[in-house]
Amino acid sequence: MARHDDSADGAGYGTTLSGAVRDQVDGALAEADAELSRRYPGEPSTRQPVHTVYVPADALAGTGVGELVADWGRQALALLDRHAPDAATLAGIVGRPADHLADEVYDRVRAKLEREPVEDLRIDFEDGYGPRPDAEEDAAAVRAARLVAAAVAEGSAPPYVGIRMKCMEAAVRHRGIRTLDLFLTELLAAGGGGRLPEGLLLTLPKVTYTQQVSAMVRLVEDFERAAALPEGRIGFEIQIETTQSILGADGRATVARMIDAAEGRATGLHYGTFDYSASCGVGAAYQSMEHPVADHAKAVMQVAAAGTGVRLSDGSTNVIPTGDAAQVRDAWRLHHRLVRRSLERAYYQGWDMHPGHLPTRYAAVYSFYREGLDQSAARLSAYVSRTGGDVMDEPATAKALSSYLLRGLDCGAVDTTEVEKATGLDRQQLNALAGR
Repeated sequence: MARHDDSADGAGYGTTLSGAVRDQVDGALAEADAELSRRYPGEPSTRQPVHTVYVPADALAGTGVGELVADWGRQALALLDRHAPDAATLAGIVGRPADHLADEVYDRVRAKLEREPVEDLRIDFEDGYGPRPDAEEDAAAVRAARLVAAAVAEGSAPPYVGIRMKCMEAAVRHRGIRTLDLFLTELLAAGGGGRLPEGLLLTLPKVTYTQQVSAMVRLVEDFERAAALPEGRIGFEIQIETTQSILGADGRATVARMIDAAEGRATGLHYGTFDYSASCGVGAAYQSMEHPVADHAKAVMQVAAAGTGVRLSDGSTNVIPTGDAAQVRDAWRLHHRLVRRSLERAYYQGWDMHPGHLPTRYAAVYSFYREGLDQSAARLSAYVSRTGGDVMDEPATAKALSSYLLRGLDCGAVDTTEVEKATGLDRQQLNALAGR
């Protein structure tokens, strides 16, 4: 039997396999290596918003983007003042122990509502807007673009902002394409410099077939070429609202094929609670983010998106905190529980439909990240220093721990100084461990 000495340090260790065999294996796996790298690039380095707020396009008539966002914050604070003026009251309403909504969480929620009440704003030209005369929608698309450009220029825009167009179904396809074209064209013109805002997000709703995703790719490709934009500049979210988007007629998971059809342009998968539930025949009274059909759809989405760089968003509740005190408290209790449930299942984003949802959105998000800060920091510190600790974590878990802390930092639940003190790691080191 031939023995080879191919040790790097010349120590003389013997092996049996020749270098030629390894080269053959490399050659045989080169295509698979390239496909793995292309399809599964890992988690994006950018911040993921904790929610998306949808407002119909006509809500911007007579106001600006910054003014609308600030008004949502004011309405949320007014509800908080009226129904939960302190941490203990809010904790009692949502059914959590007082220490889970301590003053530091409550104060952070109030500060968030004053500083940045909306992290992601979607101006809706679909269900929230409905069918309108073409001239009216044309004007609304142009107005939306001008207002977004103005808000970005003056610094009053939320971190992410964009539109949800009408879908690619035949009845509304041309209208949706025209609205998208008008919005992007005017956004480029109004923004100056021939560039689109960094936080631009576009949503394609009611996707049923991969061909619709491919059509969207061709549209934005053509726009980029015509507008002399960098290739790949425009991405889009895919809204999962139909049964066909989860399981195709051929028995395959359509959502995985949609990510592939997007050719690297898919930025997110957004679950549509009510359209999807209705398409499964769920009665209106039982349509919910926690219905079994919702859990199944989101589990398929989660597996399909894992490692691809495509982020997940849960849906919404249509129970609004309005009316008398009892109605507000019941709606808050439900919303807080649903947001917390989503976070525990690794759906780190959701939809909010009303300013009254903001207090419980941030209360649930902030308590989620603050409750786990000490334990996550200790485990990560032990992993990095290789001192062991109570739990023997592996690299994949260290990646998850780092991502958890980074998400808490991004939304304002925790501060850089307290994370650095607890872990001994700065942001750059956390990013490296998280694979960002």
